[in-house]
Formats: sequence, C-alpha cells, structure tokens
Amino acid sequence: MLKRQDLMKIHVLLAAFILPAALMFFITGALYTWGVKGGYDTETYTITLQQPLQPNLDQLLPMAQQQLADKGLSLPTGNAGVKKLGTSFAFSWSGSNRDMSISPTHDPLKARVTIKDTGFYRHFVQLHKAKGGVAFKVYAAFFAASLLLILLSGFVMAWQTPKLKKMTMLASVVGTAFFALMACIA
Repeated sequence: MLKRQDLMKIHVLLAAFILPAALMFFITGALYTWGVKGGYDTETYTITLQQPLQPNLDQLLPMAQQQLADKGLSLPTGNAGVKKLGTSFAFSWSGSNRDMSISPTHDPLKARVTIKDTGFYRHFVQLHKAKGGVAFKVYAAFFAASLLLILLSGFVMAWQTPKLKKMTMLASVVGTAFFALMACIA
C-alpha cells in the first residue's frame, strides 16, 4: 500500500501534467453537446476518371492519396473507409487536420472530391473524436488512465480521512444514482 504522502504526490503531479489535455477534452466535449463543432475551409471539385468508381477501399485510397499529393497536402491523420449511402457510396477519410471525401456523380466517369481543412477549434474537436494520429491516441489513452488514477487516488485519500469517510461514501452513492438516472432519461 502506498503511503498517503506518496499518493498525494502522484495525485498532484498527474493532475498538473494532464491539465492541458483535460481542458481540451472538457471544453470540446461540453461545447460539442451544444452543437459547437468548429469549422472547415472547404474545397470541392470534380475529377475525370478512366473507369467508374467502385466502393472499393483499395481503389479509392490511392486515388485520394494522389489527389492530396497533387495539391501538396498532407494525409488526414485518421482512418479511411467507404460508407454506403442508400444505393450509392462515398469514400471518407477524416483526421485532425483535414477531412476528405470522394463520391460518384451522375456521370459515371466523373467523381466529386471534397477536401475540408479544419479550423483552429475544429482541430481540437477532431482530436477529441479520436481522429488524431497514433502518437495522440497513445497520449489520449495515457490521459484517460491518468484521470482514472487521479479520481481513484482522490477517493482513497478522502476515504482514509476519518472526517471525510462518511461524506465520501454518500457522495459516491448519490453520484452513482444520479449517473444512472441521467443515463436512463437520456
């Protein structure tokens, strides 16, 4: 078992270290629930094809990479995929820096390309939505584990303090009940 002094040091140092990420996740999460998502600088254009588009990631990914390379743009940091849209489909690739899509048009030998560069705030929203690269995903997982450790260490320190023990238990029970209520009425 850790000494209380060591637990307090871990609690404080982790809290100080992850505070910037916590602020980003708290602000973007809170504003996102109210529809504040940030903006994009969008460019849409049509390209001519040698053959009609197929809903095939192996065909569409190199095409997207080439379109971005032709414009001197970096690749989106997130994952690419093909989404079904009714009887049609669209290639979609999103990241923290940009989103890209390629979709068929009425002319089978033409396709619509849309490149959306994220604005300052939208970049952070995209990071919150796990659209960053591997390094940020590792950092976000470290943040989540650290936040859990901070909460647990705070609970343990309060539980170990005789004057706070009863209040800690009551707050935990009420908090759990309130969470269950909010989840049920959501």
